[in-house]
Amino acid sequence: MKIYEFYTGEGRDMLLRAYDFAKEAHANQKRASGEPYFIHPCAVAEILVDLGLDTATVAGALLHDVIEDTPHTEEEIRREFGDEVLSLVSGVTKLDRIVFKSQEEEEAENFRKIFVAMAKDIRVIIIKLADRLHNMRSLNYLSEERQKKMAQETLDIYAPIAGRLGISQIKCELEDLCLKYLDPEAFEFLVANIHQKLEERNRFVDFVVEEINGILTESGIRGEVFGRPKHFYSIYKKMTTKGKTLDQIYDLTAVRVIVATVDECYEVLGKIHKKWKPIPGRIKDYIATPKPNLYQSLHTTVVTNFGQPFEIQIRTEEMHRTAEYGIAAHWKYKEQRSEETSLDARIAWIREAMEWQGALKDSKEFMDTVKGDLYSEELLVFTPQGKVISLPTDATPIDFAYAIHSEVGNKCTGAKVNGKIVPLGSTLSIGDVVEIITSPGSKGPSRDWLKIVKSSSAKAKIKAFFKKAMKEDNIKLGRSMLEEAAKKRGYALADILTDESFRKVSEKLAFANMDEMFASIGYGAVSTNQVIFKLIDYFRREVPQPVVQQEFHGKLKQGAVTVNGTSGLLVSFAGCCSPVPGDEIVGFVTRGRGIVIHRKDCPNMRCVEAERLQPAEWVAEEGGARFKAAIVVTAAEQGAALAAISGSVSEMKLGITSINGRYDKNENAIIDVTVTLTNRQDVEVLIKKIKSHAKIFDVRRNSN
Repeated sequence: MKIYEFYTGEGRDMLLRAYDFAKEAHANQKRASGEPYFIHPCAVAEILVDLGLDTATVAGALLHDVIEDTPHTEEEIRREFGDEVLSLVSGVTKLDRIVFKSQEEEEAENFRKIFVAMAKDIRVIIIKLADRLHNMRSLNYLSEERQKKMAQETLDIYAPIAGRLGISQIKCELEDLCLKYLDPEAFEFLVANIHQKLEERNRFVDFVVEEINGILTESGIRGEVFGRPKHFYSIYKKMTTKGKTLDQIYDLTAVRVIVATVDECYEVLGKIHKKWKPIPGRIKDYIATPKPNLYQSLHTTVVTNFGQPFEIQIRTEEMHRTAEYGIAAHWKYKEQRSEETSLDARIAWIREAMEWQGALKDSKEFMDTVKGDLYSEELLVFTPQGKVISLPTDATPIDFAYAIHSEVGNKCTGAKVNGKIVPLGSTLSIGDVVEIITSPGSKGPSRDWLKIVKSSSAKAKIKAFFKKAMKEDNIKLGRSMLEEAAKKRGYALADILTDESFRKVSEKLAFANMDEMFASIGYGAVSTNQVIFKLIDYFRREVPQPVVQQEFHGKLKQGAVTVNGTSGLLVSFAGCCSPVPGDEIVGFVTRGRGIVIHRKDCPNMRCVEAERLQPAEWVAEEGGARFKAAIVVTAAEQGAALAAISGSVSEMKLGITSINGRYDKNENAIIDVTVTLTNRQDVEVLIKKIKSHAKIFDVRRNSN
């Protein structure tokens, strides 16, 4: 077990306890493949062990599905493993606990939630990346539709984030797995054709490695030289974006040279160019100008004496660790970490992205903004002092100004490029020296700049300026809009907006206080619907709502229920637990809604005031009153579940009033169905009938 190999002392003890805890918690669960579910958290933890993550993160990986998929609670995790591990497990769980109305909304909100989680603790997303990697490795057990959906999401969101964090091991494998399911024909073509000439290519690489080793020996430089094949997706991208055939792609294998110092990197580069002719335009110095994910290396493509081109990458040992492990090197190589590779520098772009989000209208705009930064090609320009600034392609002097500082952008009145004054909307080119002209008396940016700038950061900072300038007005407007939205839906804002309900809303939308929420609504950063629906949903869950209300005169009796000690009130049945004859029941005296009948084991009745509960009981009634009961069916396939439900309901001559389907994170089909029946025995018989069908995992009453 790798826990013994890589961890010692208290850390190892905690990981062994987490292993046993998770194994027991998932004991009776299966994956879509039919394998024990516990294989999954173990595999996720192993990926993180190989990356060198700390004990809390590996423990979080072992436990990451426990809260969501087993009866164990957050309090148990805290008691057994402490607040740090609980925070990581809860962070991963929250990423998966949301149901969306549309695919577009799902992707957009998922993107925002990922960045909120990263800003709070970057380790949450590292666990999620490992989780996604293992799920992608076992994707063949899902339907073709779900394979493509998951692969596309991975390619759009998770692989770019792994790349931005510099974790090339995970990024490359995710991209290859995505290609396998999104374009299987291309994937199989690459596998077959690349392997076909593997022996010939290996002989060539061995020749290059031997020649470079000779250069190192002659120069008295100690280093390591080896070949590494390019991953399939990078080759596929070159073929599709540049219209090349496989024979036209000459850098299927990159040769890497690892030396001790930066000076040796440049020395080796010079001697390689002396031996082989470099191809113009193919020399890239990422040591002097690192990539945004802090990747550093010298890249050159040269041609051998017999005309065979190939790529060489030259870097130091520390640069190599950064290239392979990215942000994970912060934990794996703590003792060798320098200021330049500090954790804060690595995640500065995440924190900046979270600063933007308050100025952005909704989740989709936030997603588009961050994606723009994740996917954009780099344009490197310089300040007059020689500092390198990385901007997106076709960036303008305004983008440059905001990349320097928000205030430089806000007070920008002009720009010089290579010593000449140019319009602010001019397009910059690689290597330009840009100087910004500012004025203390500037009133700020123009709204027209939003149409000119290319960088996500500049757009967000311009929007933030206007948001701040109008904050008081926006607070008043936002409050008024929210009050009106509540009124239209039959609520008073004062009733549904409490400290607790605001806390729930801010968990999703990251508001610091109520004024910030009102201002965001007034400015348009979030819509009233995004807030009001969450407030109403929380209010309905906290204050039990009746499904049907009927008024009775004289003796208080509804259907087959009597409630002691009351008269002249409204009586109705709770939708949260759907009591039916035979259930133990209790009457709950609501404020303004009469008495609502609940099952005694209803979760909503656990914490209510005792004086608001009234004894209630079922009594015999002629005419066969009809009641609603909600059940939840878990199955291997949605079609099988629907067939079992409809067949059983039809056989018992019952009625279905509502039915909804979804999938849980284990790819099981979940069907929520409400049926009409006359007594508890009907429910029990129906559950047994549905359970008897093949591919049905579980059937239970819904008490939520």
